[in-house]
Amino acid sequence: GMFIPSLKGGKAYKPSLEHPADTEQVNLPGQMPHHMLDSAKDGAKSNDMPVSNTFGTKKFPQAIIIGVKKGGTRALLEFLRIHPDVRAVGAEPHFFDRFYDKGLEWYRNLMPRTLDGQITMEKTPSYFVTKEAPGRVCTMNCHTKLIVVVRDPVTRAVSDYTQTLSKNPGLPSFQSLALKNSSTGLIDTTWSAVRIGLYAKHLENWLQHFPLSHFLFVSGERLVSDPAGEMGRVQDFLGLKRVVSDKHFYFNQTKGFPCLKKPEGSSRPRCLGKSKGRPHPQIPSEVLQRLRDFYRPFNHQFYQMSGQDFGWD
Repeated sequence: GMFIPSLKGGKAYKPSLEHPADTEQVNLPGQMPHHMLDSAKDGAKSNDMPVSNTFGTKKFPQAIIIGVKKGGTRALLEFLRIHPDVRAVGAEPHFFDRFYDKGLEWYRNLMPRTLDGQITMEKTPSYFVTKEAPGRVCTMNCHTKLIVVVRDPVTRAVSDYTQTLSKNPGLPSFQSLALKNSSTGLIDTTWSAVRIGLYAKHLENWLQHFPLSHFLFVSGERLVSDPAGEMGRVQDFLGLKRVVSDKHFYFNQTKGFPCLKKPEGSSRPRCLGKSKGRPHPQIPSEVLQRLRDFYRPFNHQFYQMSGQDFGWD
């Protein structure tokens, strides 16, 4: 037999899956002249297949789902992952809010490998309400596409409270957290469940770094009532072929959610996990009405800023 020179301490050399990209330089968009990028990418690796034909490379996300918590971001990401040209991080990386000090290379390494036509994505809904996030995302790439799933701020707040309650059953009542004191009925804007719903305020912060054309606002309500229609808008925004369509969804009465039909080569349909679609506690209607009145002007401001009426009031 032919002698194969052994590398790496006596083991026969097997190209590792991690190998092709670990030596690759990080190129922030627009920092390397295009002719250099091309020669670097297309330069035949001596007697080797070019990396792009083997395993793909880890790239910064070209699109991020930046918000909002309890808006429908997990549903959106799962619906998007049906698309063959979308590769997404499963867990929320929280890079631009919590782990920014780990650096951009750490972040890029979290990304899945992609082939030439594919889009890299991640979702972390807390980015939308993080003061520093817009500037940090722009430092990575000011052309990043930003998706915000929004939902009626009142139901969003109740959903947020419901999630916290499930982790912490000893929580005070919704109304005691939402109102500063019952007599004045003033809303407590320091409570995060209330603050997150001030979409106009948070968007204002993002618009200091990104033009409106870089945003897509997805209706959390329509994502449930017409998943295929809303997914059409998302695919158009991302420049993807409209692959995800009504043939992928069926409505699950029990969960009150659209679920994904049996994907090719998989044994059963996929619904979102047990923690999704929890029943909400009963909250006095006067409290909800106070919140509705409180949010109305902010909602209208948000409709004007985004150029879309979400019909929450």
